[in-house]
Amino acid sequence: MPLIVEHTGTGGAESSGMIRAALRCSAALPACAVSLFVLAAAGRAGAADCALERHGEGRVAAVADARSLRLEDGREIRLAGIEGGGTDRPSGRAALAAIAAGREVTLHGEDDSPDRYGRQSAFVFVAGSQHSVQNELLRRGEALASVDIADKNCAAALAAAERDAKLGIWADTTAIKNAESPGDILSAIGHFTVVEGRVLSVRQAGAITYLNFGRNWTRDFAATISRRVIPVFENAGLGPKLLENRRIRVRGVISSRGGPRIELLRVGQVEVLGGT
Repeated sequence: MPLIVEHTGTGGAESSGMIRAALRCSAALPACAVSLFVLAAAGRAGAADCALERHGEGRVAAVADARSLRLEDGREIRLAGIEGGGTDRPSGRAALAAIAAGREVTLHGEDDSPDRYGRQSAFVFVAGSQHSVQNELLRRGEALASVDIADKNCAAALAAAERDAKLGIWADTTAIKNAESPGDILSAIGHFTVVEGRVLSVRQAGAITYLNFGRNWTRDFAATISRRVIPVFENAGLGPKLLENRRIRVRGVISSRGGPRIELLRVGQVEVLGGT
């Protein structure tokens, strides 16, 4: 009885691996059937971004805002892994509605515990799609990749989707704030924002290290790192002193303590752009 190998369409390397395994199994089909099934299943799982543990399903009844859905059973779902781009964009809600409104969806995440507002944080997949709703919003330029995702593969998939975007947020030349324009950055207080510039100096004051992007420490933009998390940055090759005189991009919620600030808590908030 001939052995038929199905091409799943999830990548050349994966298909080649399955074919090689099938050839090795051709003489002992019963013994290898389970192994081939595992290979195929692993390929399908790997094809989906942020396919973490499944935490239910449902039909989308309404889109509350650019990052929130309500299911027919009454559950409120907050889209994990993304943030709005600066101030609220009306197009974000419209884009989410176009993707998910009225659709059957599955929910994935690290846990299904509700937040203080009773919302479940999850990665949402429309039935039949291997890519999350979050991924699609990022590709359309209707969101920014967040920095609070522990799963490295998931975080990488979101970052890649954002990099590929050419529309929406990224069609605006001011999407990335210039670190040399503190007044412009201050206009985004309370919002998740991306800021780019050169670190002119690194200074420590008590338990806080400041990455200063300007000469006036009380007015210009700075990113701050608490002493307790500096080892995490150092272990990732992003120690504060290594960032001095480097051009970097940082992301986070803008606050104001003298000048505009972003507090760095995770290495995913920093992107070294290269050059000096």
